[in-house]
Amino acid sequence: MPYPYVLLSAAVSLDGYLDDTGPERLLLSSPADFDRVDEVRASVDAILVGAGTIRADNPRLLVNSPARRAARVAAGEPEYPLKVTVSGSGDLDPDAKFWHTGGEKIVYTTDKGAEQARVAGLAADLVPLGPDLDWRRVLEHLHDVRGVRRLMVEGGGTIHTQLLQEGLADELQLVLAPLFVGDPDAPRLFGPGAYQPGRLRLTETRRIEDVVLMRYEPTAPGTGPLATAADHHWLALACDLAAQCPPSRTAFSVGAVIVAADGTELARGHSREGDDPVVHAEEAALAKLDPADPRLASATVYSSLEPCAHRASRPKPCARLILDAGVRRVVTAWREPDTFVAGADGSGLLAGRGVEVVVLEEYEERAKAPNRHLA
Repeated sequence: MPYPYVLLSAAVSLDGYLDDTGPERLLLSSPADFDRVDEVRASVDAILVGAGTIRADNPRLLVNSPARRAARVAAGEPEYPLKVTVSGSGDLDPDAKFWHTGGEKIVYTTDKGAEQARVAGLAADLVPLGPDLDWRRVLEHLHDVRGVRRLMVEGGGTIHTQLLQEGLADELQLVLAPLFVGDPDAPRLFGPGAYQPGRLRLTETRRIEDVVLMRYEPTAPGTGPLATAADHHWLALACDLAAQCPPSRTAFSVGAVIVAADGTELARGHSREGDDPVVHAEEAALAKLDPADPRLASATVYSSLEPCAHRASRPKPCARLILDAGVRRVVTAWREPDTFVAGADGSGLLAGRGVEVVVLEEYEERAKAPNRHLA
């Protein structure tokens, strides 16, 4: 299911702490960076913090700039983004500033936590998710029911850790402050656990007074049927490659990217690439790799159209080439229509041989765009 774009935002000390253990919140950002955060808040549909952050920091989570609030209203949006929190226990202080400033609020909780929250009389919509909290259900509800397309997550460390470990964070905006905390009892940004492998992609660095903003994107593909944020990034790239194809009346325009388990891009290709008028996208990408490359066994192939199961222009269709390469996971946006081959089912062929096929239907229209002339 489609989820919002999830942006994690945090400021940390040089030794990785979010705060110290003093009674007052430790201010890590500079005044100019606080204004940048205000600008980001004004650009999103919702802001989320965990229950622990509400208890520890008592934040208001407002857009402070009157001009930015006015711009939101002029664009037909609420003056303030939706404020969101998540609490398994529902044990939240009804007098916290979170509930009494800004616009709408929503609490995601468990069935048991909802009972506690109702007793507290919180000024918010309550959404119980069953016996346990589930981040995918939270994001799905925000997207489908509340119309949230961009979600800013401001903490705390447990929330950031969970979203990264589950592969649900599209971006990390991290501000590094020039000081040390050094207290082992102070809260840290990230906790232990199983993170996705590989290096994140650095997309921006910016000096803001005496702090540095660093923006990162996860790159490692998922490992099963559940899509990660990185899966979305790579499939979007495949769709962009499809738009580079020379147009044809007798073949689809398709883009493909092959990505190793650690997020390293191994190869990319698109239909009719180079001087070959009949080459397919997956075929073009695989041809750039050594068939004995050990990374292929744990790689993911991203293709804007499902790999073909039948073709006349080559001895082997792309689904067979993928199987021969040993790839065990494919992410695609669009099932092949009967335009050229009746009953095409590359996904079925792959799945029948044990390949995990993930279809992200929210990219279907993007994949179809360079093929409109074939309708």
